Amino acid sequence: MGMNGTVPPGRRAAVVAGLRTPFVKAGTDFKDLSAVELGALVVNELVARSGIPPKEFDSVVFGQVIPSPTVTLIGREMVLRTQLPRSVQAHTVARACATSIQTTTDAADQILLGHSDCAISGGAESLSDAPIFATRALAQALVELSRAKTLTDRLRLLSTLRPKDFAPQPPALKEPTTGLTMGESAELMAQRNGISREAQDRVAYESHRRAAAAWEGGKFDGEVMHVPVPPRFERVAAKDNVVRKETTLEALAALRPVFDRRYGTITAGNASPLTDGAAALVLMSEDKARALGMRPLGFVRSYAYAALDPRDQLLQGPAYAAPVALDRAGLRLADMDLVDMHEAFAAQVLSNLKAFASKDFAAKELGRPEPLGEIDPAKLNVNGGSIALGHPFAATGARMIVQTLRELSRRNGQYALLTVCAAGGLGAALVLERE
Repeated sequence: MGMNGTVPPGRRAAVVAGLRTPFVKAGTDFKDLSAVELGALVVNELVARSGIPPKEFDSVVFGQVIPSPTVTLIGREMVLRTQLPRSVQAHTVARACATSIQTTTDAADQILLGHSDCAISGGAESLSDAPIFATRALAQALVELSRAKTLTDRLRLLSTLRPKDFAPQPPALKEPTTGLTMGESAELMAQRNGISREAQDRVAYESHRRAAAAWEGGKFDGEVMHVPVPPRFERVAAKDNVVRKETTLEALAALRPVFDRRYGTITAGNASPLTDGAAALVLMSEDKARALGMRPLGFVRSYAYAALDPRDQLLQGPAYAAPVALDRAGLRLADMDLVDMHEAFAAQVLSNLKAFASKDFAAKELGRPEPLGEIDPAKLNVNGGSIALGHPFAATGARMIVQTLRELSRRNGQYALLTVCAAGGLGAALVLERE
């Protein structure tokens, strides 16, 4: 917004196009593609499908959560590896699972300020290509070996190493401040908030049922590109391979808990899987869209980010961010035609929904006289969520935005709320509007 809290004429940030790859389980169809390669594929295809001349783009904001061992600036690589002019400036963003919400609000802010007219936002992730690190002892020894002058010096350095020093170190999956994985934190949330296993499995079942129906109904055909599968390129990945059309509540109930084998409620069935994929959006100023004859899918109305102590309820960030985003939009939860809540875990979704509706939470945690309210299940994650569709960390937000705006159009709706929980006790909320 402008300095007086209003949007300057013609500067509203319009989402005019969006596209994603299929989201596939790590280690399957995209195991030979890096995050950078997946991102470049979707950006190239998005620019081509949009019909916008590449020279019209002036910025790229792109993200990645799990770092690549060879590429640190994925944003700039989206320019250098695609048909975009190399003069297009770019930067890279990481905000855990809310990364491509952040890339989109960054791009929207630049448009609002008049610093950009036509931008690409998005993110890509390859859990198949996650970096493997050396132990600190081995890394330090290798550095010193490169400086050693004699064979004697090299042998002396090598003699200080122990077998355990050669063990590969995968990326850390635990919160540094708590020592707990996200799944372990979600288990604690389920216990604290009284979230049952049956309720979690019901969320997972609905996610798969709705995602399968959306695919069968052709809803995703216009927003998911086809990707030839390397290395032989003899077949094409055309759909998400996580969706389980035939799953049942009984099948979900038969799965064993993962994080607390004895008393836990979180399983591989009611949690999002490790996923590879990429998604991107084109944003323009309202004036620019009009000048190019582009019809916006919708506009960024408002957003908010929030944080809480990770030692409390790690994934409860949406319950703190959503009220602020709605306040900034001048709207209420009841005004929303759709709500899309990222499904990291069914337990996290249910915990946040409970907080939304809790007068006690509103008073004690938010200092508000009334709760945000309850969400009509018929408006929530209507075409499935991350449990069924998959969750390539940096791509999920962009997937949610294009998926929600297209559904809003089908329903002739006006407003939608998106929320994402993220590592570190972070939360994001975004209000979209359509005219």
